[in-house]
Amino acid sequence: MCPIRPDRSSAYPRGSADLPLLSLVTVRGPSMVPALRHGDRLLAARIRPASRVRAEAVVLVSWAGRPELLAVKRAVRPVLGGYWVEGDNPYGSDDSRSYGAATVRAVVLCRCWPWPPRRLATLRR
Repeated sequence: MCPIRPDRSSAYPRGSADLPLLSLVTVRGPSMVPALRHGDRLLAARIRPASRVRAEAVVLVSWAGRPELLAVKRAVRPVLGGYWVEGDNPYGSDDSRSYGAATVRAVVLCRCWPWPPRRLATLRR
């Protein structure tokens, strides 16, 4: 699992649909290695529930069975009930393979830290 830590946790509860328009979040855990690592800071933009997300996009998601968890994953494809999402690290990721379809809450726009980025292309496969 690659949960994120909102930088201002009092602004909204984790997993909430009330994300601000732009969110600065910190990655925790190894599920998105090698693209993202523990401690990376990301800028994410909230999306409308009916919005389409392109395949391969890095997104913030939650699951109906785990509403308190907000996680960073890679969108694979739309499925009934949301999106199929997976972590880049198959050995250290709980994702749609464990929890089923996810609700995409936001799309990651860029990595803000570390700066300069290790590689600009790492958010894309």
